[in-house]
Amino acid sequence: MVKLTLRERESIQEAVRRFRKLVERSGIKKEMRRREYYEKPSEIKRRARLRAERRGRRNRMLAGL
Repeated sequence: MVKLTLRERESIQEAVRRFRKLVERSGIKKEMRRREYYEKPSEIKRRARLRAERRGRRNRMLAGL
C-alpha cells in the first residue's frame, strides 16, 4: 500500500507525479497488469522457462567475450 503525505506548499501536479513514482517503484502497476487476465499455470511456466533460456544465452555470450 502506497501512502503519500503532502508536503508544505506542494502543488497537486508535484504530488501526483510523486505518487506515480511511488506506485511504479512499489510494483503495484506491474502486478495489476499481470493480474488483468487469467493466465494458465502452463503459460506461466513456459514464460519462466523462456526467460531462463534467454538469460542463459546472454550469460554464455557475455562469458565468451
